[in-house]
Amino acid sequence: MIYALVVGLISGWAAGKIMKGGGYGIIVDIILGLLGGFVGSWLLGVLGFATSGGIIADVIVGIIGAVILVGITRLIKKA
Repeated sequence: MIYALVVGLISGWAAGKIMKGGGYGIIVDIILGLLGGFVGSWLLGVLGFATSGGIIADVIVGIIGAVILVGITRLIKKA
């Protein structure tokens, strides 16, 4: 549980920085990071990449997914 929160926090924070935004707050960043882990894992699995390999791999996968989710949420907010 704590592992998932740490990975989610790091992933959500990094996605906010990559997408050049201030983030959505600590709770939403964690949620985006956690959901991003699922999205990134699914997407990389579809593309044929293995998604296991420790905390660094989990954070990278989470960042990929969270960046996608942040992009989607920003598109929805613009519309």
